[in-house]
Amino acid sequence: MEFSSLIPALVALPLGGFLISGIFGNRLKSAAGFISTAAVFFSFVLAVVSLAAFHPMERSVPEIVTVFPWISAGGIQISIAYQVDQLSLYMILIITGIGSLIHLYSIGYMKGDPGFARYFAYLNLFVFSMLNLVLAENLILLFLGWEGVGLCSYLLIGFDYHKDSAADAGMKAFITNRIGDLGMLLGIALVFWYTGSVSFVEITEAIPETPAFRYVLPLAAVCFFIGAIGKSAQLPLHVWLPDAMAGPTPVSALIHAATMVTAGIFLIARLNPIFLSAPQVGHWIVIVGSTTALFAATIGLFQNDIKKVLAYSTVSQLGYMFVAMGTGAYVAGLFHLMTHAFFKALLFLGSGSVIHALHHEQDLRNMGGLKNQMKITWVTFMIGSLAISGIPPFSGFFSKDLILEKTYAYGTLFYGLGVLTALLTAFYMFRTVYLTFHGSSRVDGHKVSRLHESPFVMTLPLFILAVGAAVTGFLEVPHILFGGTDVLTRYFAPVLQRGTEISAMIAKRSLDVHETGAVSEWILLAVGVSVGVAGIFAAGIVFLNDKNLPKDEETLTGIKRLLAKKYYVDEFYRNFVVEPILLLGKFFADHVERNFLDLMLRGTGRVAVAISLVLRRVQTGVVVDYAILIVFGTIVILSFFLMRGL
Repeated sequence: MEFSSLIPALVALPLGGFLISGIFGNRLKSAAGFISTAAVFFSFVLAVVSLAAFHPMERSVPEIVTVFPWISAGGIQISIAYQVDQLSLYMILIITGIGSLIHLYSIGYMKGDPGFARYFAYLNLFVFSMLNLVLAENLILLFLGWEGVGLCSYLLIGFDYHKDSAADAGMKAFITNRIGDLGMLLGIALVFWYTGSVSFVEITEAIPETPAFRYVLPLAAVCFFIGAIGKSAQLPLHVWLPDAMAGPTPVSALIHAATMVTAGIFLIARLNPIFLSAPQVGHWIVIVGSTTALFAATIGLFQNDIKKVLAYSTVSQLGYMFVAMGTGAYVAGLFHLMTHAFFKALLFLGSGSVIHALHHEQDLRNMGGLKNQMKITWVTFMIGSLAISGIPPFSGFFSKDLILEKTYAYGTLFYGLGVLTALLTAFYMFRTVYLTFHGSSRVDGHKVSRLHESPFVMTLPLFILAVGAAVTGFLEVPHILFGGTDVLTRYFAPVLQRGTEISAMIAKRSLDVHETGAVSEWILLAVGVSVGVAGIFAAGIVFLNDKNLPKDEETLTGIKRLLAKKYYVDEFYRNFVVEPILLLGKFFADHVERNFLDLMLRGTGRVAVAISLVLRRVQTGVVVDYAILIVFGTIVILSFFLMRGL
């Protein structure tokens, strides 16, 4: 098959699954889940075929697949077109591969839910939107997918719309993302204004050829960075993601671990010529990313909801990726994007397995001692926790070590923040492991007798994701370990080389890359592993003792209470942003609209009525009166022209 048919088919399959589940779901019932899962799985198969057909190690230029012309207005010619290159193929493999596993898991998790077919329709629509986002050949199609995943996020977070918490969380996510989307729109408008194009290939070529555009590159980079902050939940727009845990657990795994929240990372990578040409913006990306990583990690220390712990962990790990992108270490950021997709999807689905077994119990204080009844979930959750803690030989060790190495070369302050975040990550993740699976059981008595391992349709995805979390790190191994491997570095070279050349040309500097020495690498590697091990042992000392169970946040004081309350960020937004806006809206509604606009409109109506009352007296129905009026009107008109002539 050629790309002209492979790629459109790959994108259309989830759309077809959405239409089938959405229209015929009530008739299909449980079959809707299998149809939706099959749609995404076959998209994954086509993605693998596309990767093989593209020969990524040999191709240096993208393949553009135009489906049909879309917008033609004035000088704008935009098509529904897909850009097939190393970056887009990498992303679609992650989206469809992990997405199909989460779909399969959802068949067991959502069994018996009255909205079963609607749920799978939303999932398929999300995958379709995400595929459009990462395959887009131009900024407009990318923005269509960008807004599509935002809509699907709203629908899936608020899936249980009868619950106020879910409905409010969905609205919070939707509104918060709109702030970032404004930055995206401004960036797109700015790029089009100066280049006359929205095609990624043409934008890249316009940078060295359009001097005026080079002057506004920092501003364009800032606009796109704001969009990435909103979608990838970085400070100060991170508040929507923890609340998004109100949706079903598989939704958290798909949208808020493996795909949607990584859209901001993908955007920076896709627009790498712009960001590499604006290094001052890259510095701010590092600041925001490192601050967010540490900020979220500290909050995770005192969360008692198992999904909230993983939510803040996601925010923190996204901060790591932003640090990598800000330093220009795009391979490191994209590498961690993949390993994080595996181990975080595994952790979310593992937490879902626990919640499913405990009949929707999410409080860590009501768990404990589950490893004997849920051995598969325990082992796979442990693998995910070791991976995120950076323990070798699991995947997170390699990707996090690469980020820390690049950050050390960029600045020791940011490296120190990254190491401290790694320590806290290992601590709060194994706090979760110990409180959930170890120690004595704190499960309610009536639930203990019904405790069991999740069905095969749920444990199979856990097993596959655990394998991915264990082995994918070997794609990029430091050269000091057995000679190392650089599969991803060579794979992404064609995508990143052009941006590096353009930025070097603009800055008039060489392309020489200073590598970290072998001794320094060993030290950095040892530090990374040591802090991970230290965090695990510290959590064991504290939480393997049943006497040190977490307390209710209301009983905490000082810094512990500050962290448990998430630095009161939500309260700050509610009191100083939301409430003032609502009060301002109420003022306009009660006073400006009611006492001015309404009165003005009512006054206009009254004036019209008064005029009509006067004019209707002219309509007497007497022919003589009409004749007199005609004569009078003629005299007035003639007098006007006579006076004008004089």
